[in-house]
Amino acid sequence: MPMRRHYVPRDRPPWWPANETWPPTGPPGRAMRSHFVRRLGCVFVFLVFAAFAILALFLGLIVSLLNQVHLTAGAAVWGLILLGGLIFIFLFVFLFWAGRGLRRASVPVGQLLEAADRIANGDYSARVDEQGPREVRSVAQAFNTMAARLQTTDEQRRSLLADVTHELRTPLTVIQGNLEGMLDGVYPAEEASLKATLEETQLLARLVDDLRTLTLAESGALELKIEPTDVAVLIHEAAVAFRPQTEAKGVTLTVTVMPEAPLVDLDPVRIRQVLVNLLANALRYTPKGGSIQVNFRMVRQGKDAWAEIAVQDSGPGIKPEDIPYVFDRFYKTRDSGGMGLGLAIAKKLVEAHHGTITATSDEGQGTIMTITVPSGL
Repeated sequence: MPMRRHYVPRDRPPWWPANETWPPTGPPGRAMRSHFVRRLGCVFVFLVFAAFAILALFLGLIVSLLNQVHLTAGAAVWGLILLGGLIFIFLFVFLFWAGRGLRRASVPVGQLLEAADRIANGDYSARVDEQGPREVRSVAQAFNTMAARLQTTDEQRRSLLADVTHELRTPLTVIQGNLEGMLDGVYPAEEASLKATLEETQLLARLVDDLRTLTLAESGALELKIEPTDVAVLIHEAAVAFRPQTEAKGVTLTVTVMPEAPLVDLDPVRIRQVLVNLLANALRYTPKGGSIQVNFRMVRQGKDAWAEIAVQDSGPGIKPEDIPYVFDRFYKTRDSGGMGLGLAIAKKLVEAHHGTITATSDEGQGTIMTITVPSGL
């Protein structure tokens, strides 16, 4: 049977740190497996000697009993032959059972050690067969789950790096081009040119801040400052901030809130950030003369109370095939603008409050974004 080798890419992967050597040294997987096999062999030899010792003691007791019983020579010989046959059968069954058990345990564990060595060397596609005793199967199943999560995390990290690089390149290119043009005298350093450069730096700063928020939310390190909050006031403040933009575009923005709504335990800064993202998204797609409606109400389900905020626009709506992906980071449809982070950040912030956010839309009939968070009552 050919020896199985763990996979190590020959060339340094592009994501590998420049200050670390490739291929990595990693744990001595083959030495670990050899050590494990030696330990199993020692256990097997110990069991064999223990079985022989027990059988020798048992045989001594039998011989002692036979000496106390007066038997003929022929009967004694046949008794010893029968006893020897029983001992041989017992030893054969014991050795077969012990060897089979050790093999069932050693083969899966050896595969686990080899797969762990491959993962340590950067190959997250390593998996093991879920075989052997129940305990070993449980370990193998947990290992495969861990490896799958590591592989998914690694793929997401690579995808995020590629997306971030793409999004950062555009504003940086514009800023660099404007500054080089001013220095080379292609166009003078006038207010219009400086204003365009400033807008790109603001876009870059907002992108970096959004990426930081998204990273903290996805890693579970985002700290929320929960406090009793008047959601109606929070919605009105966010709507007032958008009044100049809606009026300039000719869009009607209306707010409907539940009268005498109770205070809700949440982080007002983060929920306001969610509302701003949803309103900005709705304004982007609402045509001139359209409308945006923000509705707030309290919903009870048994003993639990939920705060529900819905932002509805009269835009072109979302295609059915795009709805499952609208909350993915950097996801854009063909006619979408922005950076593709607003809805992803909104989802993470709402989920940090143990709430949900959903999108419902009929193409050509507008879109409704609904936030639901527990009230804490």
